[in-house]
Amino acid sequence: MIYLDYAATHPMTPEAQEAYLRAAALPGNPASVHAAGQAARELLEEGRARIAAVLGVDARTLTLNSGGTEGDNHVLFGAAQAWEDAHGRPGHLITTQTEHSAVLAPARVLAARGWAVTFLAPDVQGLYHPEGLQAALRDDTALVSIHHVNNEIGAVQDTPALAAVAAARGVPYHTDAVQAPGVHAVQPGAWGVTYATFSAHKWGGPRGVGVLYARRGHALPPVTHGGGQESGLRPGTQNTAGASAAGVALTHAEARREATHAHLSALKAQFLSDTAGIPGLRVNGPAAGSPKIVSVTLPGADGEALLMNLDMLGVCASLGSACAAGTMQPSHVLTALGLSEADARSTLRFSFGAATTPDEVHSAAAALTQAAQWSRP
Repeated sequence: MIYLDYAATHPMTPEAQEAYLRAAALPGNPASVHAAGQAARELLEEGRARIAAVLGVDARTLTLNSGGTEGDNHVLFGAAQAWEDAHGRPGHLITTQTEHSAVLAPARVLAARGWAVTFLAPDVQGLYHPEGLQAALRDDTALVSIHHVNNEIGAVQDTPALAAVAAARGVPYHTDAVQAPGVHAVQPGAWGVTYATFSAHKWGGPRGVGVLYARRGHALPPVTHGGGQESGLRPGTQNTAGASAAGVALTHAEARREATHAHLSALKAQFLSDTAGIPGLRVNGPAAGSPKIVSVTLPGADGEALLMNLDMLGVCASLGSACAAGTMQPSHVLTALGLSEADARSTLRFSFGAATTPDEVHSAAAALTQAAQWSRP
């Protein structure tokens, strides 16, 4: 099997698995005051500290949660609650047409609650620009939420420049940076963002573990209620094993990040070269996007048939976001770029990891060539 779906999930690394099993063997709840509980607490906080060190932030600015979706929801609903508590009325949210559903869905819920929501349109490469954000800001804008790396086409936003526009107007800025760690340098503090969300299974940690960064002085109100865990911001028994494994995985991913970026860049170039002869094949997104992700459209082909044929040939790829798998709708990211619904349904995403080999990429390209022949009428 050739696994080329790292944007959906990165397999747990051996280091992360070892850390997970070691922490999972501890009997204590990290909120308990006895020795067993404090041993669990030590591993939990060690995991948080490792993540903070890679992100270049104070560990106290990180809230551990279940992943990017929970983090995105916490930011949008928490920021909305804070605005409504302060002003007594709904405000204005700015996001984009190409966000992950974890941002778009709560944005639409807020719109149904009376919030004004602006969905910025991308340029043809899926990028957003400071002047466009500047024009959209209003006196009642409560939050700007723009992803850092697009999960379908790999477009990388100029987050510091965009965050600076929001900061100049005193507006909090959130970025979903789930796809960045382990491939791109990630420094929320240096970027100037107010909030950033991450998910450990994208960098080789376990599934169901995430991190929400909130700049000092900008803590969000809780959106769930119960115990006092995570400084009262995210109650519930903490995932000691998950946090420990996430920290270990991110530390190792960061140590190899520059080499990984170069390796992925070479793989992407090879894949595009090997598939250049497929009739009509088009590449979506900017050439300078994330080397981790390649989105290709084969006009006239049936995307689902392509995917099944690739699977039979031993290649794991995807139609787009794993969170939208199984839906009948074409990718909102691709249609926002101007692709027709038919072309959006004829698009596949391949995504690479540090363990992907050139031979695997070459074989996958050959499999795509064959699958394309089978899938066209």
